[in-house]
This record gives sequence, structure tokens and C-alpha cells, in this order.
Amino acid sequence: MADDLTPAEAEKEFWKSLKESNTGMLGLDQPGYHSQPMTGYAEPETGTIWFFTRDDTDFARDVAAGGVGGGGQSGMFTYQARDQKVQACIHGELSIDNDRERIKKYWNPVVAAWYPDGKDDAHLTLIRFDGEDGRVWVSDKGAVGFAYQVLKANLTKTIPDAGGVSDVNLN
Repeated sequence: MADDLTPAEAEKEFWKSLKESNTGMLGLDQPGYHSQPMTGYAEPETGTIWFFTRDDTDFARDVAAGGVGGGGQSGMFTYQARDQKVQACIHGELSIDNDRERIKKYWNPVVAAWYPDGKDDAHLTLIRFDGEDGRVWVSDKGAVGFAYQVLKANLTKTIPDAGGVSDVNLN
């Protein structure tokens, strides 16, 4: 695997990819807790990702239990791009933040389907994920390039070059 991926390049690729393919697995970062698929709306300039959910879900209640009064819960966002060129595991802080401007900004027909009363639905909740640090893998080889690397590695008894990996600090 190539080691020439810098943290800045990895972070740039992560945010770019998340904008294009914005679904990943989000959960509390604690033993026994299972992440769930969530669609995020990224703000790279602050390292923040926003997620719509309903306040009557276990996840929203669990986040709120630690997020009252400004405190948050330790969370983890795991991501794999649709095209499989970028994967990431990001640690950060989860909190409830029903920012009306964010609701307006990210509202769309898919989100609206979950809230019969629209933007003023009593159950509408925003989860704020403030990314802290993580690891990002980037490969632009594609399926054919990956197959070539595997074939080459088997023939030459070497390790395939599947792309780069870098630790990132988002705050």
C-alpha cells in the first residue's frame, strides 16, 4: 500500500466524497452499541456533519441523554463511498442541535418523507456530529486496477498497492 497520502489530501478526499455519496454508519462510540445507516450533510469548514432523525428513535434518545446542557456523547461515523474509492472511520462528538437554519438548508424531498408535518414536525431532530479525528483510506484504482494489483501481487509475491491511508484531525 502506498504511504504517500498526506492527512490534508485524505481529509480533502473524505469531504469531497461525502458530498457526493453522503450515507454512512453512525453510532455512539461505546461497547455494545450498534451503528445505523444515516445520511449526513457535511460542513468541512467546521468538521461538522448534520443528520436528520426523529426524537422517538432509540438513537436520538441516547444522544440526547448525554447532550443536555451542551455536553455530548462520543460517536463514530463509518463511511464507504458508493464508488468504493474512499473509506473512513471518524471519531467525534454527537449532540442534539435543532438549528433551524440547518433544517432549512438541508431540507429536501427525501428528508421530508420522514416528517408528515414538514419542517415544524414535533418529532424532527437534528444530530450534530463534530468530527475530531480518524483514519481515511483512498484508492483511485477502480475495480480493474484493483484486480490488476491483486494479480500482480500474486505473480510477483509482493503486496498489492491498493491506495493510501492517513490519519486525519478534523478539528
